[in-house]
Amino acid sequence: QAQFVESGGGLVQAGGSLRLSCVSSESTFSLNPIGWFRQAPGKQRELVAAISTGGNPNYADSVKGRFTISRDNAKNMVYLQMNTLKPEDTAVYYCNRDPFSIQSGAFAYWGQGTQVTVSS
Repeated sequence: QAQFVESGGGLVQAGGSLRLSCVSSESTFSLNPIGWFRQAPGKQRELVAAISTGGNPNYADSVKGRFTISRDNAKNMVYLQMNTLKPEDTAVYYCNRDPFSIQSGAFAYWGQGTQVTVSS
């Protein structure tokens, strides 16, 4: 079952900002890298940002310089600050652990995600 709950999505104009939050119920949260994924209608889910256990971030080229991922292990939380949003950022956003394993095809349970809609 999904162990992550995402929130913070909404409707925003192009150029605007949103901050997504993800809370985990896993006791091992701090021991795992965490990633933010997104899935647009008709497209495959893609990894947009990941953060290591030590706080080192990685970003997809499409969001580099605009999105910032961070984590608070004391609160079992991961955040995604999204700035200069574009219509092509419109998608349902999800978080999950072991993002690179998932990207390589590993099975994962998913939460409900949070919808981000960017109007032009």
